Amino acid sequence: MLRFALRQALVTLMLISPALAASPAEQRGKTFALTNCARCHSIDRTTPSPLKVAPPFRTLHKRYPIESLAEALAEGIVTGHPTMPEFRLEPDQIHDLLSFLKTLE
Repeated sequence: MLRFALRQALVTLMLISPALAASPAEQRGKTFALTNCARCHSIDRTTPSPLKVAPPFRTLHKRYPIESLAEALAEGIVTGHPTMPEFRLEPDQIHDLLSFLKTLE
């Protein structure tokens, strides 16, 4: 009986896992954020940003439509914050990062 229940749970998990899995673009965007942004920004749904003045990525969609960030990412994000490095991303990187940011909305 227990084996049957475990087998059913495993089958159910296998059926829903693809729907829960991040797309390749989302995964690449998350990797970019982890590598380049997580020192200062929270890049998940719950933790505070390590640097208090750095907005958590999960709140960016409340400040800006995510798609509107594409141009800033291409031209180089420049903020009033002196320690924020300027990033200029390639079109593929922009697509990936925006795909990841949309998962946090």
